[in-house]
Amino acid sequence: MRRLRTQLAGALLSVLALSLTTTACGGSSDAASPSPAAAPAGTADRVEPLPSTPRPRLPVTVRSADGRKVTVAQAERVVPLSGSLSEIVFALGLGDRVVARDVTATFEQAAALPVVTRGHDVSAEGVLSLRPDLVIAESTTGPDEAVEQIRAAGVPVLVVEGATGLDDVGPRIEAVAESLGVPSAGEELIRRTEERIATVAESVPAEKEKPRVAFLYLRGSASVYLIGGKGSGATSLIEAAGAVDAGAASGLEKDFTAITSEALVKAAPDALLVMSKGLESVGGVDGLVKIPGIAQTPAGTDRRIVSVEDGVLLNYGPRTDQVLASVVEQLHGDGGAR
Repeated sequence: MRRLRTQLAGALLSVLALSLTTTACGGSSDAASPSPAAAPAGTADRVEPLPSTPRPRLPVTVRSADGRKVTVAQAERVVPLSGSLSEIVFALGLGDRVVARDVTATFEQAAALPVVTRGHDVSAEGVLSLRPDLVIAESTTGPDEAVEQIRAAGVPVLVVEGATGLDDVGPRIEAVAESLGVPSAGEELIRRTEERIATVAESVPAEKEKPRVAFLYLRGSASVYLIGGKGSGATSLIEAAGAVDAGAASGLEKDFTAITSEALVKAAPDALLVMSKGLESVGGVDGLVKIPGIAQTPAGTDRRIVSVEDGVLLNYGPRTDQVLASVVEQLHGDGGAR
């Protein structure tokens, strides 16, 4: 979610937290094992670890997304600096090694961990006070001074490229798994995650005309109302759900553009994809349709709203199949808010 915050810097309040709106370790070698193609029901607010706990083989030297070579000697005290990265570590079965969390990691297993961010900025002092032996950051993690302070203290910092779409799921899991010395577990988690995403995508009803879905970023308390365009991060998810990204298709080149009646008329969305806290901040569906231009769209007229809790939408990680399933159900079934 940091990537979205960075894209909206200077215009937005930061986005918080995880888990879907519509849903509520033993020792073994680092070896892959068969995994189910569908996630168990009732796990949306939890991260499902692999069946077998991998045994890290360290030290390893890996290449960081910032071009540095990072040597990880041990990974007993790990600090992932985004909710998405935390999900990956927990899904690999190494959650017991995580000693702190970013504010966006609010899934059940991580909720009690100390937060080492102020707002959404990393607190170097907070991180270092927990004596980590590995910090895993996003390419958009900041401020840069805090990250450099952590490095200067001798702590290995691995930077992972931020997620922009479904194609980033595998590479991000691979990068984290390799840094933790569990590459085989990473391969297993990638396989499980991609199989589950594919299973959900295959369940999308075939429609003669795909619905047009506009991704809106809403913060009523700050009067921030934006529509996503190319690069918003939601396009691949919308397309996998059997729809068209209305903002991108209408020619919006920026990641996000201020909502205007003209932009909405051109986008002509049949449904609106929003974050739950954003929807709440404008007074729910009743408040959303009062935003100028919304009521004049097919989505506003039909009150066809797809709502996913803040943060999880763009995580592109081990729970993305659940995100996609929620979007599909709300978009093509009767689950959308009205």
